Amino acid sequence: MDTRWIKDRKKARGITDAALADALGVERSVANKIVNGKVEINARRVEALAELLDVSRDEMLFRAGITSTRMEPEIVSQVPSSELVQIQKLDLSLSMGPGTLIDGYVEAEPVTFDLAFIRAITRSPSDKLRLVTGIGDSMYPTLNWGDAIMIDTADRQLARQDGIYWIDLYGAAGIKRLRTIGRDRVLVISDNPAMADQEVDTADLRIEGRAIWVARGL
Repeated sequence: MDTRWIKDRKKARGITDAALADALGVERSVANKIVNGKVEINARRVEALAELLDVSRDEMLFRAGITSTRMEPEIVSQVPSSELVQIQKLDLSLSMGPGTLIDGYVEAEPVTFDLAFIRAITRSPSDKLRLVTGIGDSMYPTLNWGDAIMIDTADRQLARQDGIYWIDLYGAAGIKRLRTIGRDRVLVISDNPAMADQEVDTADLRIEGRAIWVARGL
């Protein structure tokens, strides 16, 4: 997120914090986190922010550091088979709250994607990708209840600070933002400002993969 550009544009147009929050449909504290790059912005808010700042949607996508393919998935059903790839959608709802207890066996069904689309968002092999469902509101507004979240299970190290990960914490699974804060210590972050963050030992945390894409109502 090009926070400096957004702040300068906001100042130049005389946009107040209240007006920004109203345009994005969020509380002022959440709007502040978005502008400061602490909360990822979704497609709906990209368009609202572009209109407010009087720039094109493509310009806003560029400044937000995302691509339109990431925010606007195209799941295909009729293209040559050589251009298709199947991603396993797990019958698994991961908590964006206190955590989900997972049984040993999880059913899965394949979902077909355009291979070019998958290559646009990750270099990981398709057999390392999984689709899960998020439930709860602790990651709002970045993630909503019922979102389909694509997880790269090859990415099991906290190499990307403030990335969103599928984690197992104290035996319960969930979706949270992670940040290293010291030797063997990690901050488990909820994007919803009403929810408290949690500082934990790395020994109590297992990373199952990193969230790389989200879709509404998949």
